[in-house]
Amino acid sequence: MRFNKPEVLAPAGDAERLQAAVDFGADAVYLAGKAYGMRAGPKNFDADGLKKAVDLCHSKGIKVYITCNTLPRNNEIEPFGEFIRFAAQCGVDAAIVADIGLMSLVKKFTPDMEIHMSTQTGIVNYVTAGELYRMGAKRVVLARELSIGEIAEIRDKCPPEMEIEVFVHGAMCVSFSGRCLLSSYLTDRDPNRGQCAQPCRWGYHLMEEKREGQYFPVFEDEKGTYILNSKDLCMIDHIDKLADTGVTSLKIEGRAKSAYYVSVITNAYRMAVDLFSKNPDDFTLPQSIRSEVFKVSHRDYCTGFFFGHPTECQYYSDNGYIRKYDAAAVVESCDEERIYAVQRNKFFLGDTLEILSPGCTFDLYKVNALYNEYGEPIEDTRHAAMRFSMPNTSGRIYPKGTIIRKAVD
Repeated sequence: MRFNKPEVLAPAGDAERLQAAVDFGADAVYLAGKAYGMRAGPKNFDADGLKKAVDLCHSKGIKVYITCNTLPRNNEIEPFGEFIRFAAQCGVDAAIVADIGLMSLVKKFTPDMEIHMSTQTGIVNYVTAGELYRMGAKRVVLARELSIGEIAEIRDKCPPEMEIEVFVHGAMCVSFSGRCLLSSYLTDRDPNRGQCAQPCRWGYHLMEEKREGQYFPVFEDEKGTYILNSKDLCMIDHIDKLADTGVTSLKIEGRAKSAYYVSVITNAYRMAVDLFSKNPDDFTLPQSIRSEVFKVSHRDYCTGFFFGHPTECQYYSDNGYIRKYDAAAVVESCDEERIYAVQRNKFFLGDTLEILSPGCTFDLYKVNALYNEYGEPIEDTRHAAMRFSMPNTSGRIYPKGTIIRKAVD
């Protein structure tokens, strides 16, 4: 059961990241209110922000899913009714839940709202998926630990009206479906309530109890000490194989990532899905699109469990990111003569930049002139968030939100 054009589902950790997802082609976004979401670090959305977010997305034909996917304790149950009723009043299209109790409360307080069962639920077989559908779930977000073949079997053995969502890009958790206790034990920050301190990314050593203070590195195959540190997931080369399983939605991880990250990765998957839908029987991803996923801060990539048991998905040498590009600016407006933008990182006259607009691969741009907001010539963009302009030498009119980036030395 192939979907020739699966949904591109982008993360939105705050209003800026939401705008990036909207500008760069998301079909739907997922976000959190100030409670019940699995990412406590981002700003997320207060009551006023949530209403504005839904109005913006719906004006562009984009759906909004609100995350209620923590594992709530007793004291969090009573306030949930007011929370989910307000989300429904705002026009949220679906609630993402992991807890059967919260699922029952969504049905009770907002019976018309769609329910999506979170990856935190740990759905790995067609019986569980089908039963959740019969209980009222419209969509199941499958566990990351499934292969392409297992996903296809779930699709074949469940009602065709049941939607299936899978994660296709971003950080992976060493614990099953993100259900981890390391952070709770080591830092008293509960990962199942959005507070993970990511201790799986730390370096570990062995200490013999009678030799206090003498630490020994923990090695595995002589690759290093970061024994729990997973690579990032990337499935952009395999849109056709994902579509062949019958999945409805391709989910990008990253509510804690930057607006630049959301822009670039959403744009890459948007272009890949659009290209696939034009010729689904002969899909080959151009290098110009594939290269985009390497122009954000990322760990080494792998394909997770999609093609069987992963043998190269742990990263032992360090816990850092690969970063070869920075956002230099974001376009505010453009005409045939000038590009007007707001600075994100400093750059200089003579630099070569890349301009990335929605639905396109980048244009190269040589900085031969720069002007401050008063039209005076300047040598660089040294002030944080300064407004500036530069000549439009391409002849293209770049839309608001277009990314200007530079390679990192």
